[in-house]
Amino acid sequence: MKFYNSVGPNPRVVKLFMAEKGIEIPEVTIDLRGGENRRAPYNVDVNPAGQTPALELDDGGMLCEVTAICEYLDERFPEPTLVGSSPEERANTRMWTRRVDLKICEPLTNGFRFAEGLPLFEARLRCLPEAADGLKATAQDGIKWLDAQIAGREFIAGDAFTLADIMLFTFLDFGASVGQPLDPANRNILGWFERTKSRPSTAAN
Repeated sequence: MKFYNSVGPNPRVVKLFMAEKGIEIPEVTIDLRGGENRRAPYNVDVNPAGQTPALELDDGGMLCEVTAICEYLDERFPEPTLVGSSPEERANTRMWTRRVDLKICEPLTNGFRFAEGLPLFEARLRCLPEAADGLKATAQDGIKWLDAQIAGREFIAGDAFTLADIMLFTFLDFGASVGQPLDPANRNILGWFERTKSRPSTAAN
């Protein structure tokens, strides 16, 4: 296998996932800032969507979406599982991962792309600067909603650390670096964030 890495929260999700599982995969670094991901050979041979990360499989096939890559790795290297050991656990992890992605990660990231990140992204994809403030507010609404949902829990999806935790931590950490800090009023999320930040995988990546 070969991992196509770059700067940004999406590749970091996979890096943290691999670190939690103790997986090491040879890497190729893609120059995202220089637009290498948007031109050949990357957007021809690796990912036609021009996004990172990507995982080249042993048979030469490519996986190019974060959740697909992580779920594949969880099946290939099942211990410790970060998705679940039963159909019920896997469904629960997928549900919370999807909620985190839709309610927080996507609006947070697009809020950045359409504002602070506009000089980098405006020539690469359709940007809506007029939507930036609303998207950032939507992400904050999602964080506030999730804060109430996880009261009394150690982790996002329940009693076990999962892909949902990795996804949320990575994007909240990214948000704090691009002008979208975590509101300390979200005390449950703040406590969870500090616990997650102290894990060996996050400290090293």
